Amino acid sequence: MSTSTSTDQHDPGQAPETATEAATATAEKAKLQRHFGRADIFFFLVCTLFGIDGLGTLATQGGAGFSWLLVCLVLFAVPSAMILAELGAAYTDEGGPYVWTRMAFGRAAGAVNNFFYWVTNPVWMGGTLVATAASGLLVFFGTGGDATSKALLYGLGIPFIWAGVLFAVLSFRVGKWIATIGAYARFALMGLFLVVIALYAAQHGVHGIGAGDFAPSYSSFVALVPLILFSMVGFELPSAAGEEMENAAEDVPAGIAKSVITTGLLYGLPVLGILLVLPADQATGLAGFPDALKQALTVLGGEVHTGADGTVTSTLSGLGLVAGWAMGILIALVAFTSGLTWIMGSDRTLAVSCYDGAGPRSLGVFSSRFGTPLRVNVLSGLVSTVVLVATVEITSGDAYKLFTAALSLAISTTLISYLGIFPAALVLRRRDPDTPRPYRAPALPLLTFLSCAAIVFCTVQVLFPGLGDSWFAGDYLPEQWTHGERYTFLLTELVPLVLFVALGLWFWWAGRAHTRRLGAPLSPVEQGPHPAG
Repeated sequence: MSTSTSTDQHDPGQAPETATEAATATAEKAKLQRHFGRADIFFFLVCTLFGIDGLGTLATQGGAGFSWLLVCLVLFAVPSAMILAELGAAYTDEGGPYVWTRMAFGRAAGAVNNFFYWVTNPVWMGGTLVATAASGLLVFFGTGGDATSKALLYGLGIPFIWAGVLFAVLSFRVGKWIATIGAYARFALMGLFLVVIALYAAQHGVHGIGAGDFAPSYSSFVALVPLILFSMVGFELPSAAGEEMENAAEDVPAGIAKSVITTGLLYGLPVLGILLVLPADQATGLAGFPDALKQALTVLGGEVHTGADGTVTSTLSGLGLVAGWAMGILIALVAFTSGLTWIMGSDRTLAVSCYDGAGPRSLGVFSSRFGTPLRVNVLSGLVSTVVLVATVEITSGDAYKLFTAALSLAISTTLISYLGIFPAALVLRRRDPDTPRPYRAPALPLLTFLSCAAIVFCTVQVLFPGLGDSWFAGDYLPEQWTHGERYTFLLTELVPLVLFVALGLWFWWAGRAHTRRLGAPLSPVEQGPHPAG
């Protein structure tokens, strides 16, 4: 059974919950259902951490993409995984990422930070993931990844979003199997990709990349590291369902350890494959992986054509065409389950924050039947739909611009939220040393510094690509954007960020207002962050 206890029992720096808050939390937690075992955590993390929306972008920088991937794995993924393994094993409450931030820095910080953590996912699902699924399907079922239209994006995107909401509403007893299917889809997709890459190399050879191509540069750092960090966060997500786990204290560290290794392999091997099959000047951030896969599948049936301008196109036939259809479906399934697992986890953190007094009480409700935050699930679907409509209309159905703008916003909001989560481990270890820690991260101050420094630098570069060298120009120019559009790009990032801060503060105010209406006194932490010590 889980070792979960109440959040305030862990936090000696604040007063006990009010009777109203305690009763509310108890009533909502009574609806939770335990269906989350060690294997489920691992498969959930595989879906959370590995997505294909960034594989093509990594390949656009040639061997440097692979080099930066290894650097980030060692200096960011491993340190952050150890930090989150300690938090997830020691503090096993439902809504873990919110709970940790709230305990360390108070409800105001917890509310704003958690809003960023949550809102990233409907933005990501309604923008980037819809574009990724559309591109993968079009490469194999249509005329190519650039043939998207408004009608197609809406026709695919709306069912894509609301099917995700439906599965998120269902209990982990059902939802965990969707995540398991998504994990196996990743294994199948990457396994088949590596097989056809080997067959293609044996038949046609490879275009070749020299040792010098792997040399990293500052421009490739700015272009790739924010995306890589975005791809390597999420080790904490299963802890959003901490009280739905069978044994969080033991299973969380074990699941995280296995997922670090698996994630490194799932990203590293395909990137090498793309570099070997598809030259960097032919890769695009949106369709790079499907294009490389399609070209490799011609060994099973099909042809590769090189135009007068050097453009390479692939046509599949026979077994290659059938295999391509299967690959297109797998790509869409991978994109779908990426969004689903994040929605399942982040929606729980938002619901917990709302019944904890850091958001509107009406959203802090779990379904008695399913044990899931149904109201927040529906809210996520609505936000995703709005994002889909806004990005499609703003970009006039241009899938490439939709992909780039939505991905940049998702990266920035995601990375910002970890500025509250990562330092919480260090603060809580100092302020709450008596809580048992089944896993203790070594050199925690150094791990925290590495993780947070990387987050801060990359967030700045997402908003101002190339700042300090050549902002929004040359190698720092986002794909499909021009230098003259730099302020348009900046506004598409800054305006939502400012709005999200305001909404996070409103959530905190709404939680305080609800407590006051009930006549319950505010605890010190509800009045704002309390002093450390």
